[in-house]
Amino acid sequence: QVQLVESGGGLVQPGGSLRLSCAVSGSRSSIRDMGWYRQAPGNERELVAGITSGGSTNYVDSVKGRFTISRDNAKNTVYLQMNSLRPEDAAVYYCNVKTLFRSYWGQGTQVTVSS
Repeated sequence: QVQLVESGGGLVQPGGSLRLSCAVSGSRSSIRDMGWYRQAPGNERELVAGITSGGSTNYVDSVKGRFTISRDNAKNTVYLQMNSLRPEDAAVYYCNVKTLFRSYWGQGTQVTVSS
């Protein structure tokens, strides 16, 4: 059974940094795209950043220049380095990975940005 274990969320002041991690285990198929989504109360879930198996990345405009997504294929882990955090970045962040056959979601990790 595929499991995604997220870590790294928490409370940070505006301008601060956090690093999210998502470790994937149990997949019998090669992991293709990996990504981070977020959902704030009252909002739809949105793609924050994605990375392909070849390392190509994409970001939502609001985080460009501040967030960096990366992956360690040997560890089946995807990271999201978040710098210069703003109150509007506060949300539950979800890891998502795709194999040839399915898409999997993590349980979510809360990011709170407040002074």
